Amino acid sequence: MYRFLFSARWFGWLAMVIVLAAGCVGLGRWQLDRREAVVEDIQRIEANYDAAPQRYVPGENGFDRYDPAREWTPVTFVGTYDVDNQVVARNRPLNGQPGYEVLTPLRLDDGTAVIIDRGWLPIGNIEAGRPDEIPAPPSGQVEVTARMKPGEPAVNRGAPEGQVASIDLVALSDRLDYPLQDAAYGLLALERPGAAVTPVAAPKPSIDEGPHLSYSLQWFAFGVLAFVGLGYAARQQRRSNAELDGSAPDLPTRQRRRPSSEEEEDAILDAQGIR
Repeated sequence: MYRFLFSARWFGWLAMVIVLAAGCVGLGRWQLDRREAVVEDIQRIEANYDAAPQRYVPGENGFDRYDPAREWTPVTFVGTYDVDNQVVARNRPLNGQPGYEVLTPLRLDDGTAVIIDRGWLPIGNIEAGRPDEIPAPPSGQVEVTARMKPGEPAVNRGAPEGQVASIDLVALSDRLDYPLQDAAYGLLALERPGAAVTPVAAPKPSIDEGPHLSYSLQWFAFGVLAFVGLGYAARQQRRSNAELDGSAPDLPTRQRRRPSSEEEEDAILDAQGIR
């Protein structure tokens, strides 16, 4: 009854379903990979973000080397801000509002420097494309605790004077006449002494896994449903073929219910015109 499944047409349908199901499986695995990456990020945040700050030890825990396992780790440096070489990074939205991040070199006692992201500023109203004012950092020697972040890749976009399109630490190092630890930079967590006015502090990163797991299960289900649909189509084709060649089984006729005695009396009266 299912000999038609061996026709070229149905082999074509089967091949199409296999390709469709393979695509669904691939998309499902891609969502699982994305979830795995998000879970790793969440684990780093939970392990490092609120950890006790480490005192900077040259050659051991600075920003001259970057280990992904150390991301978000707070490190405390002692140095002096170099305001003359301060820049702002463009196109930095926060809560849906465009703005900038203030990047200031912190010169350390060992002769090197690290980039400190001191926070976020909104787009200004006085001059287009610039913040209205950049709050000055504390002058003199300052103790800074910052959370480690990797540098960003270079981008093929220009920026006005005093601004950068990316936190490209190698490019920032080329602007300076002293060595910069260019494997990572720091998100400001605490300054001692504090500045009179500070940019908006970076918010704590989200620890929400997102919908990747549910999306992956949906893609796997779509792959299974493709075969279910093919099976249903084959079943309907078999029924259609059976009706055309007369081999469909006769459906049993439904037995009529025998009328009750009251119904028989009513029928006799109706026939005689009495009612």
